[in-house]
Amino acid sequence: MNEAISNCKNWRMDNTEVVTESDGISVVYLHGKRIAEIGDNWLRLFDGGHRTNTTKSRLNAILSVHGGGFDAIFQKNFEWFFHDSMRSMAIPFESGMEVV
Repeated sequence: MNEAISNCKNWRMDNTEVVTESDGISVVYLHGKRIAEIGDNWLRLFDGGHRTNTTKSRLNAILSVHGGGFDAIFQKNFEWFFHDSMRSMAIPFESGMEVV
């Protein structure tokens, strides 16, 4: 998945798909739901309407390569957060948030 994003290639395996749009933005889908958009200098993450462990796993894999200072999404008391190690803080996750 991350290799396809980095190389602006279309890719699909099982329930995950990367589609590169004409403007060079890579869009990641899980079960047909948009969960990420990756541009040259930004990343927008979505929960796809399902805050599941699988969704969180895919988003964390994307963050590990393309996320800058945002290391991971974690869950606490049924709520999702970004862990920002550069600032040593947790930021509440909102679907559609942009990470620069």
